[in-house]
Amino acid sequence: MTVKTPPARHPMHSSARVLAIANQKGGVGKTTTAVNLSAALGKLGRKVLLIDLDPQGNASTGLGLVGPERGPDSYRILTEDLPPAAAARPAPGGGFDLIPASPELAGLDAELAQAEDRAHRLTRALRAGGSASVVSSYDYIFIDCPPSLNLLTVNAMAAADRVLVPLQCEFFALEGLTQLLATVKRVRGGLNPGLAVEGIVLTMYDRRNNLSAQVAQDVRRNLGDAVFQTIIPRNVRLSEAPSHALSGLDYDPHCAGSVAYRALAAELLAREERRRAA
Repeated sequence: MTVKTPPARHPMHSSARVLAIANQKGGVGKTTTAVNLSAALGKLGRKVLLIDLDPQGNASTGLGLVGPERGPDSYRILTEDLPPAAAARPAPGGGFDLIPASPELAGLDAELAQAEDRAHRLTRALRAGGSASVVSSYDYIFIDCPPSLNLLTVNAMAAADRVLVPLQCEFFALEGLTQLLATVKRVRGGLNPGLAVEGIVLTMYDRRNNLSAQVAQDVRRNLGDAVFQTIIPRNVRLSEAPSHALSGLDYDPHCAGSVAYRALAAELLAREERRRAA
């Protein structure tokens, strides 16, 4: 039997790059992007943590963590000061760590309505412990946000360096994007001056559909270099992967979706290297 040696960690940063993966429109491939981009970077030797901050918990369920099996979760981090390291566990076959979600996150807005630090709960948790903090233990931390601009998304943006926006290649692709970018601007103005948009990822592209090509062209014309060159296609194998509690890259590493997410990971790293060299 051949034993595969895991890739060595690549010493990119003294602290993690924290990216909130956000779009208030549901069904745009947000969780698919969070899981598969985490897996792709993990397979490139980066140490990655994925935080499921969506009450629906699709990232958690899709990686086999259901009900009581989820254990310590992101809700307890935000409400009970649970250290993130105590909730992180290896994702099945994915080469990255996961902090699962809890349905209790759905009531967080009401629960923390009067708390003065309600927008900075996640920031405080990720940076607690100084040199031993979670942000000092990973290369990348991705936060899978809910499909809404609520307190959970604000917490994610307040804690993040950048926002990654999956955008579905459909007629209403740009609908709501203006509102999301306005939220980023407000968070930058009041809660996190360093927050920036990492880029727009075009998802669910159907090459047989002329509308997909038209939408992609329109988005690039309007947003220019903010749009990643890599386009994520509609892919049945990616859709099947969660039913096997695996990322697409572990379920079928050679399918078109997995190939695209590996390309997206490489493009993300290339953008980072260009920024560091500038």
